[in-house]
Amino acid sequence: MNRLRNRLVLIFLFATLAPLAATIWITTSLLEESIDTSSTSRLDTLSKSLTRTAREFYNRACDDLKHQAQSGELKPTKYTPADRATWPEAVRIFSGGLEGDRFLRTGQEGNRLDYLVRHGDEIWAYSQSLGDVAMDRIKREIQETRRAVEDANARDLRRGVKLTYVLLAAGIWLTSLALLVYLAHRISRPIQELTAGLGALAAGNLNARVQARRDDEVGRAMVAFNHMAGKLQESTERLVYLRQLASWQSLARKMAHEVKNSLTPIRLTVEEMLVRYDDADRSFMEQATQIVVDEIETLERRIRAFSQFATEPPVQPAPVDVNSLLQERIAFLKTAHPEVAYDCRLTDIALPVVADQDLLKGILTNLLENAAEAAGEGGKILGVTSSEEGRIAIEVHDSGPGLSEQARSSLFQPTISFKKRGMGLGLSIARKSALLNGGDIIVVKGELGGAGFRVLLPVATNGIQTHPDR
Repeated sequence: MNRLRNRLVLIFLFATLAPLAATIWITTSLLEESIDTSSTSRLDTLSKSLTRTAREFYNRACDDLKHQAQSGELKPTKYTPADRATWPEAVRIFSGGLEGDRFLRTGQEGNRLDYLVRHGDEIWAYSQSLGDVAMDRIKREIQETRRAVEDANARDLRRGVKLTYVLLAAGIWLTSLALLVYLAHRISRPIQELTAGLGALAAGNLNARVQARRDDEVGRAMVAFNHMAGKLQESTERLVYLRQLASWQSLARKMAHEVKNSLTPIRLTVEEMLVRYDDADRSFMEQATQIVVDEIETLERRIRAFSQFATEPPVQPAPVDVNSLLQERIAFLKTAHPEVAYDCRLTDIALPVVADQDLLKGILTNLLENAAEAAGEGGKILGVTSSEEGRIAIEVHDSGPGLSEQARSSLFQPTISFKKRGMGLGLSIARKSALLNGGDIIVVKGELGGAGFRVLLPVATNGIQTHPDR
């Protein structure tokens, strides 16, 4: 059911996995070359070497200052107990201890070295400048360097960059895959619906339709399928109706032939009986004979109707002005039904109609006669012409009681009549004539409250009649 979607997903996988793997391999290789951690190693070595150098320099400076103090090369600054209140903080701290001497870093950022020596109750202080060497600053910078080296070693930059890149690439690829699955589902779903509709139609379900919700090629294909299914259903229904008519026609021909063969000798025999009877019984015989003759004539009319129904009239298409023809039929029937009010609503017909005018007259006569009988005295009849989906429509509406559901379901079936004097063949013959002209007759909602019939006729193309449904 989801083969198309699965194929789209597989195409995406094959089209992206190989380039993705190659991209990751190439970029990680480039990262391996571009991310050089040797600088961190050199910085670590340099910081350690600088630490050793600073320590040696400090120790030598201490030894040199001590040597100069012991040799008397430097004059000390003496702090006596009498001046204890003015002693510097470092001197007071040293005097409170037990050490005999101590070295202190003083000055700006430790660029001076002081040597404190205890002499009884006095404290002698020797001082020497370290020049541009600021021991506190050097110590701080070494500590910061060591901290940076330790942070770099803890992070493992190369591994972190690779892992971050791989996770980012995988996340983008998975997002793209989810989006593709969603889009593939949206693309394949209408195609699946269209395939299911085709399968149902092929299985014989002529009511199969699909809902067209798109305006692209797939949506137009679904609209075309619905149109094709509708036309196929309409053509199939017409074909079934014509086959039913063919069966009824065959039966009607046989019945007409058999009944006609029996009626002729009956008529001749009855007339001969009337001639041979004497005058005493002639009045009775004339009455009886007339009854039999009338019934025979009634049977003959029915036989002629069956014969007309069973006959396949030759179709002679020619250009027809449907507006004029409808007006002519209404004017012709007005005299026969003066109790009914007739009205027309005509539309300019831009498309030419080619049909058999005699068959079209018979169709309109039958529909107008039925409408007049249904409308009754004081009723109304409306004739309408219009264009509908490339076909010409002629409608007849009446103000009668309308049609029941039972009547609608079997309206065009032969021998089914809902009129007192009807034989049930008029609408069958009318629809047959419409089908022979490439059209049809359908029941529509009446505009006057009663029944409504629409005659559909195909238009002509380049002067040639088209029969799209046959």
